[in-house]
This record gives sequence, C-alpha cells and structure tokens, in this order.
Amino acid sequence: MWFYLLAIVVFLVLIHLLVNYNERARLIRRIPGPKDTFILGNAPEVPLDPVDLWKLGRQFAKCFKDIYRIWIYPLAVVNIYNPEDIEKIIATTKFNEKSVIYSFLKPWLQEGLLLSRGKKWQNRRKILTPAFHFNILKEFCIILEENSHRLVDRLKKTCGETIDITPIISEYTLHSICETAMGSRLDDTGGAGKSYKQAIYALGTFIVERFMRIPLFSDFIFNLTTIAREQNKQLETLHKFTETIIEERKEYIEKNGVHIFDGNNIEDDTFMMGKKKKIAMLDLLLLAEKEGSINRQGIQEEVDTFMFEGHDTTASGLTYCLMLLANHKDVQDKVVAELHEIFGESDRPATIEDLNRMRYLDCCIKESMRLYPPVPFISRNIDETVELSNYKIPPGTMCHIHIFDLHRREDLFQNALQFEPDRFLPKNSVGRHPYSYIPFSAGPRNCIGQKFATLEMKSCVSATLRNFALEPVTKEADIEIISDLVLRNHGPVSVKMMPRNKPSFS
Repeated sequence: MWFYLLAIVVFLVLIHLLVNYNERARLIRRIPGPKDTFILGNAPEVPLDPVDLWKLGRQFAKCFKDIYRIWIYPLAVVNIYNPEDIEKIIATTKFNEKSVIYSFLKPWLQEGLLLSRGKKWQNRRKILTPAFHFNILKEFCIILEENSHRLVDRLKKTCGETIDITPIISEYTLHSICETAMGSRLDDTGGAGKSYKQAIYALGTFIVERFMRIPLFSDFIFNLTTIAREQNKQLETLHKFTETIIEERKEYIEKNGVHIFDGNNIEDDTFMMGKKKKIAMLDLLLLAEKEGSINRQGIQEEVDTFMFEGHDTTASGLTYCLMLLANHKDVQDKVVAELHEIFGESDRPATIEDLNRMRYLDCCIKESMRLYPPVPFISRNIDETVELSNYKIPPGTMCHIHIFDLHRREDLFQNALQFEPDRFLPKNSVGRHPYSYIPFSAGPRNCIGQKFATLEMKSCVSATLRNFALEPVTKEADIEIISDLVLRNHGPVSVKMMPRNKPSFS
C-alpha cells in the first residue's frame, strides 16, 4: 500500500514541478502575488461571487505596490496600476492585441472596433473617425439636447420622490446613441429598448461567471453548459435589435440620400426632396459597404460595438456623477452658478458652444470618472518580453490594467478618495503624468467616442441641474461595486430631485 501512496505523491510532485517551476512559471512567480497552493497555484484565491471578486482585486491593489501576479497554469496574469507601466503597454501599437478574456465577448461583438486588431482595426478606425468630426458633433448636440429635454420631462413626473436613476439614465443614453450614431429613434414605449438593456445585463453576468471559472475559458467546455445556452438566447435579442436598426437606416437612406463625408470637408447642408437630412455614424458604414471596404457582417459588428459602448459606459459615468453631485451640495451649487452665468434666466437649450463653456462641470465629470471610471479595467496580451516594475514579463501573459486602482493612488491624487473637481482645473493639472488618468483608455486604442460621450454627459447633467436640485439618498459609503462589463453597483443608485425655484430649462 505504501508503495502506491509513494507513487501517487511522486506523481503529484512531478506535476507540481512541471506546471509551477517551468521557465515561464518561474518568471511570473517572481512577481509579488497571493500565496501559492500546491499544483493549483492561485486558483483557490479566485472567488465565485462577482462582489467578492471585485473586493479581492481592491484588496490585492492595497497589499502589493504597483504590480501583482496571478498564476493558474497555464494562465499567467500581471496586474498593473501605475502610470509608468501602463504607458509601456498602451502608448504604442506594440501591445495592441486584447487579451484572451475579450474572446468571451466575441459571440456578441465579433471583430468590431473593440476586438479587432492589425489591418482590420486600422481600416475600421479610419472608416469611423470622421463620424466624430466637430461639424457632426455640433449636429449631434441638437439631438442630445432634445433627449435631455425628454429626460427632464420624465424626471418631473417623479419630482420629490426617491428614484433609482440607473435605469432612467440608461434609457436616456440608449435613446441618444440610437438617434445620433445610428440615426434611428426608439419607440417611446421602450419595449425593444428594454429587452436590449436586459439582454446586456444578463450577458454581463454570464461573462463574469466565465471569467471566475477557469475551466470555462475553453470554448468547448463552455458551450456544453446551460450558461452558454442562456447566452445564445440573449445574443439573439441583441443581434435582432441592431439588425432592425441597420435595416431601418438603409431604408431611410434609399429614400432620402445621405450626407457626404471625407473627414475634413463635411457638407453642412445636403438636401434631397426638399428635406435636410440628419447624419449618423451608421451612414459611414453603409457608404463604406457600397465602396467595398466593409461587408454586411462588418457593419453588424460595428453597430453592436457602438450600441453597447456608446450607451452602457456613458450611463455608468452619468449615474455616479449625479450621485456625487447630490452628495456634495457645495460642488453642485458651483455648477449651477456656472450654468446661470451661461444661460441667465433663459430657458433655451444648450448649444455646443455652451457645452464647451461649462468648464467647471467638465472638471466635475472628470473627477467623477476618476473615482468611478465606467470601464474599470482593460486587458492586453503580452506577445513579446517586456519589463514592468523591474520584472521580466514573458510572452503569452495577460496584462490587466486596473484603471480604478490607478485613479485612486494617493501618490498621484492627494486625498484620492475625496470628490474634489478642482484637481482638474488647468493650474492643478500641471505636471500630472499623462497616464495617471485614463477613463477613456489612452494611446492608439483610446476611445474613439470620448468627445461625444463628454458632450452627452454635459448635456444631461446641465439640463438636470437647471431644473432640479439633487438631494442625496445613496451615499458613497453605500456603493458596493459588482464585477461586470462596466462599473455597476450591486444595488440601486438613488437620488431625490427637487424642483428649483426658477427652472431655466424645460
């Protein structure tokens, strides 16, 4: 009997040496990290609850300075949250490839701008960049203000009540991205839009579930699970929604024509049949299809990508911004004073020039995205040896960039946990490391729609504050983040909106 026991022990030791002491493993395990377990490495450390997973990441960021690793054979992960290392990874095209965890999004987004790489990514970026030209953003601003007007009307119905702003703001951003980037206005009854949002939330939970369970990294194993079957049902809802938007826009263009884009010279007045047409990002894709530079599947990929990134991330940013303003009356009052300087007693909607004059509100938005970045982490694949924090990182390693922890470093932002918009005034931003604040990522793969998102957030917040005084309900101490595709709270984020004495926007 003892012989068999000895054989089993020897066998297990050999397995341990094979998986945890090969050259790649030795390099990774030199980096600080949680305690290793025999054979399993750090696998026992990974919780199976999204709230606990989020908390563990924050705990590790406090325990380890600048960098830590996770080793679960054959997965090697380095986690970084210091600007010098981050700059090495995202400042150039050298590490442009997203890590393997983004493949979990592939059944949904395929090879859209978020997931594509190389020449395909460059081609798609080139096609879509003109959609965010100043002249187009100026026209989008009119649509954003119209949606902000409808948002105010909805909020008036709940004035004085405690409301969870998360679904209301999400509906606002979904309508905004549909009408601007896609040229399609959603039915106000919200049936299709509601199903679409619910499908995104469900998909997020499936992806996090897969992230927490290492065996599910395998497509073969994952596709055998009930999660995969449920995911396919949600994907059908998501793709059907965006397919409808594409077909509606194609029909519109066939009847009314389309604006002409070339990146620098964008026609301000293009008419057909006596009607001025609204422009949309989707028009660029449909035009590119006619020119042969993208096919129908490619259009679907980009529409799915922009519909998700263009509404869900902005909704997250707005939710936390309004929550913070409600909890900091002194800051809210300064924003209102700035708005009064711009508009006086006028009830006119904001122009793009007005939005650009909202400099203190811009600081508030930046500060809210510092504390609560809508995309709290991004991940890249290390496909060649690189040195991070004086450690040699071998090829085949995933590099997680924790934006949330970067933004809360005391050595970068004094009183880092405090909401202090003044830190983003120009005089207070001098000398700050360019990669210490990256809510829209940075480098070649930065967010293509960040100017649009900023305008949308300014439109929404300014319209809200011109009509309502925000009173706190959910406190910052109540926030319990859950691991998801974007930064989400485990429970509602609630505020109370009281009418201002002299509302100036209606």
